[in-house]
Amino acid sequence: MSDPLRLGIAGLGTVGVGVVKIIRRHAALIEARCGRPVEITAVSARSKSKDRGVPLSTYAWEDDPVALATRADVDVFVELMGGEDGPAKDATEAALAAGKHVITANKAMLAIHGHALAELAEDAGRSIRYEAAVAGGIPVIKCLAEGLAGNEITRVMGVMNGTCNYILTRMESTAQGYNALFVEAAELGYLEADPNLDVGGIDAAHKLAILSSLAFGTQVNFDGIEIEGIQRITLEDIRHAADMGFRIKLLGVAQMTGRGLEQSMKPCLVPSESPIAQLEGGTNMVVIEGDAVEQIVLSGPGAGEGPTASAVLSDICDLARGSFLPVFGKPSKTLEKAPAAMSASAAPYYLRMDLKDRPGAMAKVAAALGEAGVSIDRMRQYGHVDEAAPVLFVTHKTTSQSLAAALEGVAGTGVVLGEPVALRIEHI
Repeated sequence: MSDPLRLGIAGLGTVGVGVVKIIRRHAALIEARCGRPVEITAVSARSKSKDRGVPLSTYAWEDDPVALATRADVDVFVELMGGEDGPAKDATEAALAAGKHVITANKAMLAIHGHALAELAEDAGRSIRYEAAVAGGIPVIKCLAEGLAGNEITRVMGVMNGTCNYILTRMESTAQGYNALFVEAAELGYLEADPNLDVGGIDAAHKLAILSSLAFGTQVNFDGIEIEGIQRITLEDIRHAADMGFRIKLLGVAQMTGRGLEQSMKPCLVPSESPIAQLEGGTNMVVIEGDAVEQIVLSGPGAGEGPTASAVLSDICDLARGSFLPVFGKPSKTLEKAPAAMSASAAPYYLRMDLKDRPGAMAKVAAALGEAGVSIDRMRQYGHVDEAAPVLFVTHKTTSQSLAAALEGVAGTGVVLGEPVALRIEHI
């Protein structure tokens, strides 16, 4: 019998406990599929005494994850603590220096430090695997790195944060506003300790940065992503979008252009009949377009104990079989540092703004839009609210640069109350 693959698991929260459960429940199945046993030899977490609902007494315990990462009886360090710096990064670097492979679900660490960690791993002849870092149980990392390796990827897009999708779909189905559903999501445990990571689009942007690197052969560039969260989406926006045949999703889009790498994570309108518009609750979807495959759609649970632990197990099985790939699909030293580029592709936009209730206000806004080359396709005016006249515009196709200039001109008219909401309309 082949020697077992020995794991050290740091982090015994939802995902870590899920991994322990699967290994205990499916030990024989995993051995048959990998050709060797997979065993947990040691674990680490903040509290040893906490009851996690799974037996842990047969595993060695380390209070310090760095000590766990460097144990002689650990072949693979499984990092499930989270956090872009601190113990997670320290222990990952220590594991690589000690000659261990690393498996992680830590999208923040990879989005910020991924390239440097990849160089450390490849210099040491070791691997970092991270299927669980993006889109929960959906095997999108393996799809890009292996299944679509013969394609030139032209575009990657998707809904990658289940919490935002939950809030947006619940706004539509319950007619409750953002604030009420933010509280509901918090009570259900759907929000990160720092909620802005979810509703501010940062968590999803971490995932997009990782996918972009794999898809386009570039160094991870989280700082190059245009990020906007869902905090300003109102129930009225949800209703207006539905009236026009659209739904609102926090949508990530990445594509390589002649000017550089375009990456954005923003609320967008998508056609109600499109697959991505049909997502409900915490489901994620990733759409990948390649020159040979054309378009594929991957959908499934984006979080949770079982789905995310399942993704971790896929990496464990690959390492047990001896499958080692460059961290981001190509040797890290060959990855290009692509310049960040703002989206220049033209698209229609949804604009909502409150105008002062005075004669000529609408004409001034229309003139400011026209002077910037932004033409109006549709316009609706709704009932007055105090001294404000809510107005909705849908533009013809325009660029983000032209729209920004138009909104600057609108702000200068003196007839707009507050900041307009502008959402790109993506036809997927």
